[in-house]
Amino acid sequence: MSATPENVPTVTVERDGHVLLIGLNRPAKRNAFTRQMISELSIAYGLLESDDDLWCGVLFSHGDHFTGGLDMQDVGGDLASGGFEIPTGGRDPWRRDGTWSKPLVAAAQGWVMTAGIELLLAADIRVAARDSRFSQLEVRRGIYPFGGATFRFPREAGWGNAMRWILTGEEFDAAEAHRIGLIQEVLPDGTAATERAKEIARVISERSAPLGVRAALASAHQAREQGDAAAIAQFKPDLARLMTSADAAEGVKSFVERRDAVFTGR
Repeated sequence: MSATPENVPTVTVERDGHVLLIGLNRPAKRNAFTRQMISELSIAYGLLESDDDLWCGVLFSHGDHFTGGLDMQDVGGDLASGGFEIPTGGRDPWRRDGTWSKPLVAAAQGWVMTAGIELLLAADIRVAARDSRFSQLEVRRGIYPFGGATFRFPREAGWGNAMRWILTGEEFDAAEAHRIGLIQEVLPDGTAATERAKEIARVISERSAPLGVRAALASAHQAREQGDAAAIAQFKPDLARLMTSADAAEGVKSFVERRDAVFTGR
């Protein structure tokens, strides 16, 4: 597989209200990741996290496949030297660098290989088309998953379920991915996974208060990383802070007036 010319974006970025749509855009190569693509995804994630007007992200793919994994001809040298550089303003494309404040919904179809599974595991909500095919096949190439699967896959799917697929590298289908918790929804034939992911993101960005969403995500991350007691200790100061926000006032007002709330993120 050859690299995409530098003047052609391998990751598209589009704003849809308060949602950032991030599209893997190397369909002729089954969206296999080059250094350029990794860098562009990193910058897109950096934008999502840094822009206060963006409240949710959607990760999807152009073409028939989510991703065939890494383009080893292009990235092999970086792997041998220890990894990839994060560009200025970017974030880790596998979201391994600390806590993230904006929710990410991911949509998959076709091939979901190696790094693709890790991209899904790094998202908060995952949906997939019924025709999706998954494989964590790094061990069949003499390496092992380094984008988060070794700790996220067992956490999401359970030890035995994760090891079944990490250690064999075998393929599994969308029904199995759903059974073990890798994805939350399998879309019926004729339903586009990307459109479903956008629907979920719009629900988050249009009906939920962004400050509340960020606080909920932070609490869940804290409980997972530091334990329940740490998250419980944070409830009182968090609620005190949120109750002074304009969004909390709007939430109460909209309830009294029996209408949908209009949140501003303040």
